[in-house]
Amino acid sequence: MKDEVNELIKPADETIQLVHEWLEDNDVEVGSLSYTPAKDWIQLTLPISEVERLLDTEYSIYGHEDGEYVVRTPQWSLPVHLHEHIETIQPTTSFFRPRPQAKAMKKVEEVAQYQGLAPAAYTPPTVGQTAADVCNVSAVTPDCLRTLYGTINYKVQSASKNKVALTDYLGESNNRSDTKLFLEHYRPEAASAAYTFDVQIINGGNNEQTQENATELAAGKDLEGNLDSETILGIAYPTPMIAYTTGGSPPFIPDIQTPTDTNEPYLIWLQYMLAQSDSALPSVVSNSYQDTEQTVPYSYALRVCQGFAQLGARGVSVLFGSGDNGVGVDGTCVSNDGSNSTTFLAMFPSTCPYVTSVGGTKFINPEVVATDARNGYVSGGGFSRYFPRPSYQDSALKPYLKSLPKNISSLYNATGRGFPDIAAQGYHYVTVWNGTIVSLDGTSAATPTASAILALVNDALIAADWV
Repeated sequence: MKDEVNELIKPADETIQLVHEWLEDNDVEVGSLSYTPAKDWIQLTLPISEVERLLDTEYSIYGHEDGEYVVRTPQWSLPVHLHEHIETIQPTTSFFRPRPQAKAMKKVEEVAQYQGLAPAAYTPPTVGQTAADVCNVSAVTPDCLRTLYGTINYKVQSASKNKVALTDYLGESNNRSDTKLFLEHYRPEAASAAYTFDVQIINGGNNEQTQENATELAAGKDLEGNLDSETILGIAYPTPMIAYTTGGSPPFIPDIQTPTDTNEPYLIWLQYMLAQSDSALPSVVSNSYQDTEQTVPYSYALRVCQGFAQLGARGVSVLFGSGDNGVGVDGTCVSNDGSNSTTFLAMFPSTCPYVTSVGGTKFINPEVVATDARNGYVSGGGFSRYFPRPSYQDSALKPYLKSLPKNISSLYNATGRGFPDIAAQGYHYVTVWNGTIVSLDGTSAATPTASAILALVNDALIAADWV
């Protein structure tokens, strides 16, 4: 299947020849280039001065108010004859900053009270118990989720043929000792998996296994990573799990001679994934990182979305959290096209029609959209301004759009791809972090939950010879 997909999306020979000629005319050795398997991306390393000459531009250092810096340029150009052959060049105009979506319900120094959530001895649910019997909606555990979603009695049958995965970016990792402690309390038979799940390091990704220092604690380092690994193993065990950890890790202070693609981790990860054999790929990948769509250059978003489509064509379901700020944080719902008009903010990559976007819910009977006034959490959703609505959404979105107030119609794109696609519990998840039990909200909790459940669905399909 890999070869078939590569053949389908590879560029024309004319495109490769014209790009090579352009680079050679500018003293770039074609032999120094590296390619993705389909040759739809070319990678090269050049001094910043050479890139500026090649693209007729000038790079600068840009700083964010949170202390993070990137080297970027507001514009670049190509010879006219290459316009139809080159879709995007990065890093150039991309200022988007993907962020982990987990939100701590309480500050670190206040979580000691949650120690009481850990039972003295694990007691599994009894036959016939319902989610209402098992679940404490103020402290959601794997048994609650497995009961609610009907997997509590499912026996994995295809562990040798199926895998589920998560992604870590921006210095996050999955602490094995914390994961083991969590599983000992809430899924004892899975505890050994905390030290056996596969970690694949991409581009210098982080796999730190020591306890966090004071600076890392203040930043909430590994909250996201631990939430992901604990949730997936707590539900999908013994399905093998892979953690893909992709570098690099802001903040940093760059030199003008050292541009970085730190804020573009999806491309690095996609290139790694698309180079893998079909047998090495997981059936489901959980991603809990997003940023506002309008901060992502359209050409870059399109290419990344096409990369997700390639994974989908090879049988990989790619899930992303829909975001934790509703249609945007108060005071930030402003367009960046120069008009400064009020607009709802869609989230990328959830807006890509080739991923499954996961929203968050809370409570049981009734189960409602997840919100938490204490930390500003509101499960995200909206409509893309980049990607048109796919036909598979027509039957659901057309009546929904008619139900919306007419006075907000100018704030979103009614013909755009809507998100999320599905939803799962995303409120008050019990998580072990730095040896302590904390409670977390976020679509980054809903996403590994949905991913783990889909992995079990795939397990059953494989066992039945349906895939």
